Amino acid sequence: MKKYLYCLLLFLGVSAMCLAVGYGVTRISVKREEAVPNTVLATETVTEPYIAEQSEPETAPAANQDMENRYYLVVEDGFLLVFPRDGDQVCMYTHVPVTDFPETEQDRLRAGIWFSSMLDIFNYLESYTS
Repeated sequence: MKKYLYCLLLFLGVSAMCLAVGYGVTRISVKREEAVPNTVLATETVTEPYIAEQSEPETAPAANQDMENRYYLVVEDGFLLVFPRDGDQVCMYTHVPVTDFPETEQDRLRAGIWFSSMLDIFNYLESYTS
């Protein structure tokens, strides 16, 4: 009986040592990621509150057309980008290739399409990419 007790204690001791060594090795090998100072990471999320906003459809009267046309969807370098009406900086990178669309829509996208809200853009993209 003493033999079995010694074997059990030896087994538990070796197991504990193996676990400790494994923990130490993995802790050393995993590098901690730290933020690089003075860098800004680009994100795909929109920080503007326009996502939940609903507006009139694209066929509104011409007087309201200027108020509704807030976003411009256009092709650049083979991918779709969204620009705001008042700026020339990219509002959203879609990472959607223009080749996912039919030929007639590709021509229309190369010319650029105006949308009244980000929700309209998401609905448009979903209708062709799903």
